[in-house]
Amino acid sequence: MSPELESGQVSPIATQREVTRLASLRRVHDAFAWFRAHDREIADFQMRLTSVPAPPFHEQDRSDWYREELRKLGFLPVEQDDLGNVFAVYPGANPDAPLLAVSAHLDTVFPPDVQIQVKREYNRLFGPGISDNGAGLTALWSVASVLRYCGFQLKTPVLFLANVGEEGEGDLRGFRYVFAQEHWRSRISQVLVLDGAGVDTIVAQALGSRRFEVRVSGPGGHSWSDFGAPNPIVALARAIAALGELELPLDPKTTLNIGTIEGGTSVNTIPESAAMRVDVRSAATSEIDRLEDDLRETVAAAVAETQREARESKKKLTLSVEVVGNRPAAELRSDAPIMAVLRAVDEQIGIRSHIHRASTDANIPLSLGIDAAAIGAGGTGGGAHTLHEWYDPAGRDRALKRILLVILALAGVNEP
Repeated sequence: MSPELESGQVSPIATQREVTRLASLRRVHDAFAWFRAHDREIADFQMRLTSVPAPPFHEQDRSDWYREELRKLGFLPVEQDDLGNVFAVYPGANPDAPLLAVSAHLDTVFPPDVQIQVKREYNRLFGPGISDNGAGLTALWSVASVLRYCGFQLKTPVLFLANVGEEGEGDLRGFRYVFAQEHWRSRISQVLVLDGAGVDTIVAQALGSRRFEVRVSGPGGHSWSDFGAPNPIVALARAIAALGELELPLDPKTTLNIGTIEGGTSVNTIPESAAMRVDVRSAATSEIDRLEDDLRETVAAAVAETQREARESKKKLTLSVEVVGNRPAAELRSDAPIMAVLRAVDEQIGIRSHIHRASTDANIPLSLGIDAAAIGAGGTGGGAHTLHEWYDPAGRDRALKRILLVILALAGVNEP
């Protein structure tokens, strides 16, 4: 690691010089050659990994499988916490130094009843989760493999982390749990998240989101004999119409989406309940807070209006608004060493990347003031979150070189 990076004073010229020096090392060239020579083996690993299901909140089988694969590489110990997060530390000359964490999420979006079938057609790989996040987990394993194979002597340790709970209603629970533990929160100083395919983006801006379940309940009844009882679906419909009229700022970009609605049992029944799920997103936490207040006021007013108009006024509606997901918004500071290194490595390899805002595991460390960024694991992918998901590993070695150089530059290498 350069003196500037060690001191936290980032000089783009010095960082570029350090990355160029690292790229010229014989051991680094050997690592690059290993990536090319093991291209087929890496793809086979990705297929075996994807065939192990990891439904939301049920990632244990894949967690156990991945832990065993890291053990085969010679990592001792390989830890596993109560949620199923897997930890392996590559040693450094200074074992007490702050850790660089390199992570990839284990979970997929597919429920337990989905049959996972993985296949190869020519060089393209197919299977639910093969890219998101089969690509990231495979890159994590590949870089861990090459560090062990080439015997790199790092100055500071690197934590390899395969975590649960990134997708959907998992709500980043794996990373939340890790950074709630003082043992890890006090030691991890930087986080590099590997998520999906590609190399053209650097997620350094965490998109905030908050999700709500809005439920209106009432007495219900028969559509004829109980007519006049307040109808939860009517109240929900009023709320939806009013929410559609809310003004949302363009800067910072803020969105509101009603993703699901449910309720009722038959066409001739006044429903006992109706519910909807609402997703609010913004680049600014203050806008999410404001929109939550608007949401609560709007649905409460819609319920009250429906209650007032009911002929059977003694029969009451009740309202509940529950937060079912909450991802914090944050941004990586512009002078962070991890960003300087990413830029220098991209310049060295010839990658033209741009800063992107998204919701990833990096949201959690960024919100805690810990430097973090998310990048792709190379190749190309498509059909994410569908049964027809695919991944093409062509050019994957470029991303693996990128990840390795970033790790070496941030952790430092004891090489002549």
